[in-house]
Amino acid sequence: MEIQRNGSQPSGQGPAEWFTGRVRVDPLFNPTEPARTGGARVTFEPGARTAWHTHPLGQTLIVTEGVGRVQRWGGPIEEVHPGDVVQFVPGEKHWHGAAPNNAMTHIAIHEYQDGSPVEWLEHVTDEQYQPE
Repeated sequence: MEIQRNGSQPSGQGPAEWFTGRVRVDPLFNPTEPARTGGARVTFEPGARTAWHTHPLGQTLIVTEGVGRVQRWGGPIEEVHPGDVVQFVPGEKHWHGAAPNNAMTHIAIHEYQDGSPVEWLEHVTDEQYQPE
């Protein structure tokens, strides 16, 4: 058994290559062989979001606070709230982040394949984020 104590790992800012706006990433756990599952708590300030990306083995998001947005490529933008669980299938192109006027926090769980849990793609444009 291993216990990861709250606050035992430093928070980090989401890199501009992968995120738009202010994003804080709090690592929760990394895989220890032979396991390959990792997780992080991610907080998006209003309007902040990920770039488009995929996960080779899929991703699960558990919304814990605020109001967020998620979208898979070719699908509608969906609003998410605390308690909602979002699952993206392996290889599904998607993005997620906060609503325009609300922050959002989620726990992201993903599996590593060949040393990486994610493939980052192009940024979500303002027009894609707010199509109205």
